[in-house]
Amino acid sequence: MSEVVTYNREGSIGVITVNYPPVNALSHAVRSGLVAALEQGEKDADAKVLLLVCEGRTFIAGADIREFGKPMQDPGLPSVVEQYESSDKPIVAAIHGTALGGGLETALGCHYRVALSSAKVGLPEVKLGLLPGAGGTQRLPRLAGAQKALEMITTGEFVGAKDALALGIVDAVEDSSDIKAAGLAYAQKVADEGKPVRRVRDLTDKLQADKGSDVFEQFRAGLQKKARGLFSPFKCVDAVEAAFSLPFEDGVKRERELFMECMESPQRAGLVHSFFAEREVSKVKGLSKDTPVRDIRTVGVIGAGTMGGGIAMNFANAGIPVTIAEVKQEALDKGLAVIRRNYENTAKKGRITQAQVEERMSLISGTLTYDDFSDVDLVIEAVFESMDLKKKIFGQLDDACKAGAILASNTSTLSIDDIAAATKRPQDVIGLHFFSPANVMKLLEIVRGENTSNEVKASAMALAKKIRKVGVMVGNCYGFVGNRMLHKRGAEAMALVNEGASPQQVDKVLTDLGFPMGQFAMSDLAGIDIGYSIRQERRKAGEDVPASWLDKLAEQGRLGQKTQAGVYKYEEGNRKPIPDPEVDRVVAEFREEQGIKSRDITDQEILERCMYVMVNEGAKILEEGIADRSLDIDITWIYGYGFPAYRGGPMFWADQIGLDIILGTVEQFYDDLGGEQWKPAALLQKLVSEGRKFSDL
Repeated sequence: MSEVVTYNREGSIGVITVNYPPVNALSHAVRSGLVAALEQGEKDADAKVLLLVCEGRTFIAGADIREFGKPMQDPGLPSVVEQYESSDKPIVAAIHGTALGGGLETALGCHYRVALSSAKVGLPEVKLGLLPGAGGTQRLPRLAGAQKALEMITTGEFVGAKDALALGIVDAVEDSSDIKAAGLAYAQKVADEGKPVRRVRDLTDKLQADKGSDVFEQFRAGLQKKARGLFSPFKCVDAVEAAFSLPFEDGVKRERELFMECMESPQRAGLVHSFFAEREVSKVKGLSKDTPVRDIRTVGVIGAGTMGGGIAMNFANAGIPVTIAEVKQEALDKGLAVIRRNYENTAKKGRITQAQVEERMSLISGTLTYDDFSDVDLVIEAVFESMDLKKKIFGQLDDACKAGAILASNTSTLSIDDIAAATKRPQDVIGLHFFSPANVMKLLEIVRGENTSNEVKASAMALAKKIRKVGVMVGNCYGFVGNRMLHKRGAEAMALVNEGASPQQVDKVLTDLGFPMGQFAMSDLAGIDIGYSIRQERRKAGEDVPASWLDKLAEQGRLGQKTQAGVYKYEEGNRKPIPDPEVDRVVAEFREEQGIKSRDITDQEILERCMYVMVNEGAKILEEGIADRSLDIDITWIYGYGFPAYRGGPMFWADQIGLDIILGTVEQFYDDLGGEQWKPAALLQKLVSEGRKFSDL
């Protein structure tokens, strides 16, 4: 028998123990061991009841990610679960930590389930573009009913032990820290009371209760919005529906068919890539695991506007006291009021309690002087994009802050090295680029300067995790990774409208690809004045930044959602963009001024020009070492800009399209349109000539 699974008897209870750190994942060795231990328990005449329990911090927490992408070796998990369910001896699963995916499916194959009150259960396969493939879609609705089974399986969300008890997923919950003792006690109760083998596959009460209802059609209708563009959630509904329309054995076969459809979907490949990329992105090239990390106990934020307030909320949410500095009391009071309103709205939705609102607000204070930053461990500047202003602030922080304090800028485009030059401690300066709204968006683009110390880099990466952000380390250049690529896409989107496309046509192509919003709707959300001020700053620096019809909108006071008019118009209290004839007039006037003759533009041209320009720029970013790996770019775009995770990020998407196809089109655009943005990246040319992909780097 495999040593990762052992069998021994304690009294009349046969104990099957899984010990495969760190999370007792269902590797081939574990699956084989489960079968061998079951056979031993069934042959043990003195074992009246069998108990399945796990060592370490958790019950079986799902598949072994080390086996992802490899052919499945026998015994497969469906066979293991079926053997446990078919046993003639009652089997109790004792759950602690998390029973996830195949772990919960294994527990559902047992006849009884007891859980510690701290335990959670779930079937998260949908997050990898899959569905439960070992009977989960057939057994869970037999215990929890159609509605809850659909919710759990299509979202992948976890359920706490007490809720699982109320739903019938587990049979008992124990307030204990000793899972083995709790499991043995429950198994002994099963033995003493002579409880029969109770196979989930034979339960029909919940099936009968939901049979004939319109729950499945209602659920599909809801998914059209919640899971727009996704493949597997709809297959999950099909699989659960099979539990109600087919005998169990046929339902399991249907589940397997649907599982294989998901396995063959390109979305699964994209979601699996996204999953592994998020794990890898925290490993920074040249930064060893034992690099010292500074303890961030108190934080200062400069600016109480939308971004500064959102940044402050991240720290309060993590229990870290934060002081916000503003120039005027009125601006400070307004910013603090907005933060409170945001928390109050979250409480109204039931996501936090009123006590948590007060607790978090108590961690946020305001000031009108940098003197109150004398003892903070980190200061984040979040003022508008003016290099002169940022240099002035950092010079003042240099005097106000203690030695060893980290000085960070939330700049989205400006040079961290130029900002650091305003201080006498460039080694302590770093970019912490939060994305708007900062208290919601998961990405934190961490920008290393030429002189930023490894200790500060490591501290920033650790901080990202502490405030529940996905930190991506990038190099210093205009726009860094995300905005540098976005500006290329934005310029191309502008050019397309100049040439004859409408803003809504461009946006629809991007939303059809899976983006939550298009280029121009995003401009309205961020505020057209933001881009306008950046362009003005670049013009001031001597760059040749062409005039645009967006500048005209900004100068008219059409600043986006905040003024209910930008590229689109907006109704009071509604963020839905509405095309506006006034913008068509401004665009037509601009074309006439520039002598541009409008032409028809296809959706395919829009797709290629908006997306391939990003890929080409991404290749240049890799060439220059601004991003170390293509996955850094992918994660930046997934978590910072809403790139659909099921497409894996722009560089993974490019690999799937074919780099040879993209290069050929880029070369054609360079010939036809000119412009530095279409000059083929040397790295892209090299990869195509060698028959390699970005993922091979």
